[in-house]
Amino acid sequence: MVKNVSYYILYFTTSKMKLNDLPKTIPVFPISNFIIFPNTTVPLNIFEPRYIEMINESMKSDKLIGMIQPKSLDDNQLKPALHDIGCLGKITNFKETDDGRYMIDLKGLIRFKIIKEIKTSKKYREYEVNFQDFNHDFNEKNEELKFSDLELIFKNLKTLFEKRGFIINWKELEKQSLDETINALAMASPFTLEEKQVLLEAKNLSIRKNKIAEILSTYTYDIFNNTTLQ
Repeated sequence: MVKNVSYYILYFTTSKMKLNDLPKTIPVFPISNFIIFPNTTVPLNIFEPRYIEMINESMKSDKLIGMIQPKSLDDNQLKPALHDIGCLGKITNFKETDDGRYMIDLKGLIRFKIIKEIKTSKKYREYEVNFQDFNHDFNEKNEELKFSDLELIFKNLKTLFEKRGFIINWKELEKQSLDETINALAMASPFTLEEKQVLLEAKNLSIRKNKIAEILSTYTYDIFNNTTLQ
């Protein structure tokens, strides 16, 4: 028997935000093996009680949560040390399943740097954060970059994806804006989490594009020399 998927579904739009619109304190969702980039949207399956509580509180206010990587992959730590840089996301789609899980879509807005953890009685963690260094995430325009600059990256990524057995809709990807494409490639590429953290922390799109190319060069070297790539 197939269970009813959800009790209700809500969709939200994301209006253009400015730096002054952002809160100084945000709830954070530390997840290993997961990074979100500005101008990308990802689905999340929320089932832990503390993060159900976090989503409930977020839905009552600005629908904003911060995604950030723990430095350790040990999921048994209640309060693992976190990387300094994460990405703020806004809930754009929400549905509750009949077993109490939340299925959300989260749209990446802007990166942040954590300043200090806020002492609170809440089950989830909150941080004072600073967005100042990443204001350009809202409206990044780099006239020096063209889609032709991504041709080699596309070629090498296709080789890597085929080697790994991954499938991606390249035609849809190429329909996106340049910043959306670069950030989507950074998020979807089968790189290590350390490599993705480097991409997240890259100062701008041009640097991120170059970092993707640098990382890819090591993978394609392995492909053609039949060394470490599995």
